[in-house]
Amino acid sequence: MDYKSIQELIKTVSDSKLTSFEIETEGISIKMGKGEKIQFEGTDPVKNIETTVNANEVMKEVSFEKASIDTKVEVSDKEKTEETALTIKSPIVGTFYASASPKEEPFVKVGKKVNKGDTICIIEAMKLMNEIEAEDNFEIIEVLVGNEQMVEYGQPLFKVAKL
Repeated sequence: MDYKSIQELIKTVSDSKLTSFEIETEGISIKMGKGEKIQFEGTDPVKNIETTVNANEVMKEVSFEKASIDTKVEVSDKEKTEETALTIKSPIVGTFYASASPKEEPFVKVGKKVNKGDTICIIEAMKLMNEIEAEDNFEIIEVLVGNEQMVEYGQPLFKVAKL
């Protein structure tokens, strides 16, 4: 949401009979009330503003056409990864095993890069051990279930990032 949109929003609320107004869009939350508090909230610290003003006074005192601001939004690697994360779900009901035997290392850990066809876990169903293989190359972001935990069909097992 840019300043022109905010200006139009303030003018519309000021000209209306509304006493308060609230909207959430693009990670920004704006709350307005005549003679009350206007809040701008979001993940960008530049946009985290909280001030008490009268909406009519804002329109008189501030010219948004002349105002400009340069914002640089930096998204952390974790946020980028979570936005692009894929979920691997259980194809069957059964017991999740992270390794081939209790004494062995898990097939995958957080941060491990996996190639297509690699075994990522075993799900036991009706005494049959079903090896679950990677369908593509990816990196493990998060393991969502514990070893020897019962899993349902479609239950998320891993969060991964495609390589």
